[in-house]
Amino acid sequence: MFFGLRFDLRNPEAAATPVADRYAAALDMAEWADRLGCLSIAVSEHHSSPDGYLPSPVPMVAAMAARTSAVRLMIAALIAPFHDPLRLAEDLIFLDNLSRGRIDVIVAGGYVDKEFELFGVPMDERARRVRDMVATLRAAFTGEPFEYQGRTVHLTPGPYGSGGPGLLLGGSSEAAARRAAHIADGFIPSEPEFWDFYRDEALALGKPDPGPCMIPASRVVALSEDAERGWEQMAPWFFHEMNAYGSWQAASGVATPYRPVVDHDELRASGRYAVLTPEQLVEEVRAAELPYVTLHPLCGGMPMDLAWESLRLFEHEVLPAFG
Repeated sequence: MFFGLRFDLRNPEAAATPVADRYAAALDMAEWADRLGCLSIAVSEHHSSPDGYLPSPVPMVAAMAARTSAVRLMIAALIAPFHDPLRLAEDLIFLDNLSRGRIDVIVAGGYVDKEFELFGVPMDERARRVRDMVATLRAAFTGEPFEYQGRTVHLTPGPYGSGGPGLLLGGSSEAAARRAAHIADGFIPSEPEFWDFYRDEALALGKPDPGPCMIPASRVVALSEDAERGWEQMAPWFFHEMNAYGSWQAASGVATPYRPVVDHDELRASGRYAVLTPEQLVEEVRAAELPYVTLHPLCGGMPMDLAWESLRLFEHEVLPAFG
């Protein structure tokens, strides 16, 4: 089996945890995952969130790169309209060298209106800014001089390997899916339903068939020796995440896996979050078409002791079942 980790590092007041401690825990968990053969660690970006959602994925990925040696590190997603393309290109080239070629970036247009207000960026410029960002990054990752806004620029040093970090597009619309087929190395939809638009456009352009969507429906899984007790302990943090993302979704109208819920029963019925015993997870993975699990250990401000309890069960009781 394969596994990945993701972090957004929400830290609501109820968690009563210093932000510095949460950041340190994420780095420790990245090192733990790398030791166990983790395939990928994803770090997200949002701004001015009341719960302190990570606003700076590039420095966090740099810190993770310094603590790991094999796992791929992904910014998922980087919100293009809020970044200067040349400065971002320099930072990503730096990451590429620091990690020795282990960086992937999902570029997205963003959807939270208050973030656009924060940076003074019109939301109707999202598509153009995404296209411009990808074009600039691709040119910069060649390591050669290129034309940028009517002048020739050359960013040094060059990337670690040919082509630099992988560039994918994220999105939650048909337009984003079709755009990805034209300008990106791949597409990561917020919901699997948008994959077919990407596949159709790629085929129409004469590109290789990317095949059916292999991205599973978004779901957070945590482990406990007693699933019911674990649910009681973890549900408040899942509830916070669901409603925090859900409020953004409700305000924007974009298609995401999240929606506001009124209580823990509705949360559980959504199927978006599950607490399983190790035995239950082993059974699920063995029955799955794609034996891959994404763990979100600090979900919604999860206390570090609960997060580590889940990860240790994964290490000692799930992974050994697959040799």
